[in-house]
Amino acid sequence: MACNTVTGANKAKFDLLAAEYDAKFAQSTRQLEEAVRANIDFIGARNGGRLLDYACGTGFLSRSMMPSISECVGIDLSDNMVNVYNTKAQNEGLYPDGMRAYLGNLALPGDPRPAAFSGPGWFDFDMAGVSVGFHHFEDCELAARRLVDRLRPGGVLFILDFVTGSLADMPDAAAHGVVRHGFSEGDMKGIFEAAGAGSDFGFKVLGKEVTFHKPNGKNRTRRVFLARGSKA
Repeated sequence: MACNTVTGANKAKFDLLAAEYDAKFAQSTRQLEEAVRANIDFIGARNGGRLLDYACGTGFLSRSMMPSISECVGIDLSDNMVNVYNTKAQNEGLYPDGMRAYLGNLALPGDPRPAAFSGPGWFDFDMAGVSVGFHHFEDCELAARRLVDRLRPGGVLFILDFVTGSLADMPDAAAHGVVRHGFSEGDMKGIFEAAGAGSDFGFKVLGKEVTFHKPNGKNRTRRVFLARGSKA
């Protein structure tokens, strides 16, 4: 799988982090799971629905959505994250029918429909979501278009990420693969409209900040939003 500089940096970072990710970010992940479940209706999840969980990591978004839908399919560029996702799904009795993940990248500029993801099962999803990974993407607009391409007509694209300015306390952000220092409602509306998912657009800043605990005691809080829109 070809990688540009940013993608390669993110892959290397998350390959190293995968084994300890859930333990390291247990409290913040729990807060995010609660936020997703509290906003299931806002997102537009429906019983029997299929979710494409992009940049799925260890699968917290899939697990958050699973009680409300029937199938979650993850894609991540980190081999180790995919392995953790699938191991956790197996341990919970959800693999492969309920939850499964694959190694891949849908946002390569010269490859709009990679061969590994060209079969009919890779299209007509009811939802495609990205959870706290969008700010790592080299080209958010391209990624959004590629995800909308995978949705059925009327399907929902949704993004859970950080509000503009939330990453201002990270002077070393670029070293951590961060491309965007958060997003505004206007940013997201423009991205969704350009991607073809501007119908019924909604943007909600979640009321409770999420705290990321650091080993050195220098904890960081983030304001988090949910954005959603439907494919025309």
